[in-house]
Amino acid sequence: MTETRKTPGPHTGPAKVGVYICYCGGNISDHVDVEAVRDRVARLPGVAAARTNMFMCSDPGQEMIMEDLKNGVVDRVVVASCAPSLHETTFRQTLIRAGVNPYIYEHANIREQVSWVHHGEKATEKATHLVAAAAAKAARLKPLEPIRVGATSHATVIGGGVAGLKAAGDLADRGFRVTLIEKTPFLGGAVAGLDTLAPTGEKAADLITHLAKRVMADPAVTLHTCSQVLGFEGYVGNFKLRVARTPPGSSALRTDGPRVDPQTLTPGTFIPFMGMYPVAVPAATFAFTIDTGVIIMATGFNSYAPRPDEYGYDRLAQVITLPDLIRILGRLPSSGRRLRVNNREIRSIAMIHCVGSRQIPGIHPEEESGYLNEYCSRTCCTAMLNAAHTIRKTFAETRVYEFYRDIRTYGRGQEELYNRAARSGVVFIRFEAEAAPRVTANAGAGDFPLLVTAADTLTFGEAVQVPVDLVVLATGMEPADVGALVEMMKLPVGNDRFLLEVHPKLRPVELPQAGIFLAGTCQAPMDTGEACNAAGAAAVKAAALLGRGYVELDPFVAEVDPAKCTGEGQCVAACLVEGALEMVDLEENGQTVRRARVAPALCTGCGACVAVCDRNAIDINGWTLAQYEAMVDQIVAAA
Repeated sequence: MTETRKTPGPHTGPAKVGVYICYCGGNISDHVDVEAVRDRVARLPGVAAARTNMFMCSDPGQEMIMEDLKNGVVDRVVVASCAPSLHETTFRQTLIRAGVNPYIYEHANIREQVSWVHHGEKATEKATHLVAAAAAKAARLKPLEPIRVGATSHATVIGGGVAGLKAAGDLADRGFRVTLIEKTPFLGGAVAGLDTLAPTGEKAADLITHLAKRVMADPAVTLHTCSQVLGFEGYVGNFKLRVARTPPGSSALRTDGPRVDPQTLTPGTFIPFMGMYPVAVPAATFAFTIDTGVIIMATGFNSYAPRPDEYGYDRLAQVITLPDLIRILGRLPSSGRRLRVNNREIRSIAMIHCVGSRQIPGIHPEEESGYLNEYCSRTCCTAMLNAAHTIRKTFAETRVYEFYRDIRTYGRGQEELYNRAARSGVVFIRFEAEAAPRVTANAGAGDFPLLVTAADTLTFGEAVQVPVDLVVLATGMEPADVGALVEMMKLPVGNDRFLLEVHPKLRPVELPQAGIFLAGTCQAPMDTGEACNAAGAAAVKAAALLGRGYVELDPFVAEVDPAKCTGEGQCVAACLVEGALEMVDLEENGQTVRRARVAPALCTGCGACVAVCDRNAIDINGWTLAQYEAMVDQIVAAA
């Protein structure tokens, strides 16, 4: 059920607008004469109070607004500060605490739109125009009520890695029914490809087993492996997903060792470097639908695949990736003289950092799609150091050389891992991005198959040649291929191709699409602890949304005036969201007439319908044509 309600304003007569302008600790006031803006705006018709504060979002700043509202000094509010994406919610909550409708508030962005791009009198002049326009609009704001939508008490988690398992388990613990969808036969995701977790030394298998068995044992959780989402519709609280479950191809059940036969697997078995096998593999393809209230995206990441001949990869058999090495180390004995790979003793090994991360335009070649991974993958340094230290500790006669641009061991205990690697005899060689190491077949003396050449900046650019038996590439993280889901759900994607949250500090696990949340490395490179923390945060957000049995949405949606609507239907044709606007038959004065009707929960308030209605029969609550006209008139009058 969906409803939208309007309440009459608490005051009669002309609006009394309060304008509150922020210094932003110098972010604004260093370039905008804030007091001059206040003086100019205070003289505008309808402005009952104009005040300034060093930080309007601080408790004293908010108290100033609340006092004016409680004392009847103002009945409309304009805050001129940073972008509304930062503090619009903050100031609406301020109005609620003052006991007034939160939608009699308007925001003027004079930081990003003014002080960060203009200077001097021009900045002050533009700020004045923006604040004056906001005040003109605020004078015409009407109290609105949020749209209330009934919510299905159910959550769907897409992705069965550690983040998905953590989110599903946390939601089930809070009493919600959960469906977990995983495209492979196994649970555990990328973490299942590890042996131990750095720097704690915890076994990856133990963590996955704990999380998976917690979910598998909970009757509130339904698991669907070998499954993918093929269809999506609905809105927050009332999503519908169409899911297909198919038997896996043989490649899905392979490791780098012998083939794993699904007929021999027992549900609840952990397969090293594959994950937990929770349920029997389906014998046939079938499809089903899920009605759900919220969705948590936990689709994880892919390890970067080196290009052919990148550092000799795919051309020289002795060049492997760090995930390859981790699997090799996980199957070797716990002690020995030298590391053995493919039955060959490894006397000397070179490890190269930042392969597929921190790529620089003009230095690194672009992918066919035109992308570069310019971000740091964050976990590679620690993983490489952990492997290097393990080799030196376990195989004392295997020499280890680390070629790196920068060592980034940012988490608790990770810097000590770097120190332990150095003390164990790992040799560090630092290179610049534009002079990356060259890996070639060794044509010189000795029987080492490879030669790694670099200019070591630690010794002021000295040329270094290291003969080695093995080269290991620390491959970075790339987002998993979720293009179909992105297109289906209209999810935002950042320049790095990871899913993009609303705000990294204020709403770090939320997507703009209400009711869809982020968990783990689908959002950005993270280590295992961070991914689990993010998943816990997403579960809390989802639980809070579902807990009341309904959700409330902002009322900035289209509204039809039936007295003006003639039922011509241009608005429906222009609507960008299927189902948000439709033509219906109504009884009017004993006759059947056609009129446009809005589904408020689906409407995005884009205004496309308003633009094509020549009868002015449709408008957007909170952004009416009259409010726009007032803003333009004010800007023109001040020009």
